[in-house]
Amino acid sequence: MTFTLADYESGRKYKGDYDADLEALQDRLAELQALHILHNCRTLIVFEGWDAAGKGGAIKRLTATLDPRYYEVYPISAPSAEEKERHFLWRFWNKLPRAREIAILDRSHYGRVLVERVEGFCSEADWQRGYDEINAFERQQADIGTKIIKIFLHVTQKTQDKVLKERLEDPAKRWKVTAEDFRNRGKRDAYLAAITDMLAKTDTPHAPWKLFDGNNQKAARIAVLGYIADQLAAHVPADFPEVDAEIAKLAKEQFG
Repeated sequence: MTFTLADYESGRKYKGDYDADLEALQDRLAELQALHILHNCRTLIVFEGWDAAGKGGAIKRLTATLDPRYYEVYPISAPSAEEKERHFLWRFWNKLPRAREIAILDRSHYGRVLVERVEGFCSEADWQRGYDEINAFERQQADIGTKIIKIFLHVTQKTQDKVLKERLEDPAKRWKVTAEDFRNRGKRDAYLAAITDMLAKTDTPHAPWKLFDGNNQKAARIAVLGYIADQLAAHVPADFPEVDAEIAKLAKEQFG
């Protein structure tokens, strides 16, 4: 599939009742997670996007009503010295979901073809080879039944600058701004090229990309959570099992 990032820059405001619609989506996600657990499903959710595009805010609202025993959020940062000594995918294997689990990557293995490519942290041969390696990695997960949901949040330079300025002005949010934000900002054209290549070369039938306009945070959150709920609903059996016979017997003895 061909993606055009300019198609995701309108920043249209959310026209519905944001609070009510968000609560309804979170209730739906909680029920879907219960089915996900009961049917031993496994799901990997990948969040990618620009700095200050709203990945963290979307993840926060996604997980608000989920049972914490059956999901994990992994914030991905620069690889450690030990991790650099190994294949770039090595550090992601132990973050993959087991049966009944949802694993959420806040940034991901796509760093090889994004930040590592643009910043020169690997050779051109490395990141060029990375596309096929990533596709094979995801194919392996899909082959064992893992549902893969890949989300990319796009924002304009104007929106990104606005969010960074707001964070700097808020004492409770200043810690989110790093020197990397400004380093990456100065290479936007190079990142645009890398993102375009990534989307084109790693959008596969078993692990498709879904792009979202992040220029209005409320609209983006509703859209992202709605998409994830729809994807889980298509993946998870919709039937709840009957009460276990032994549990029913115990309940009858206790409650009559």
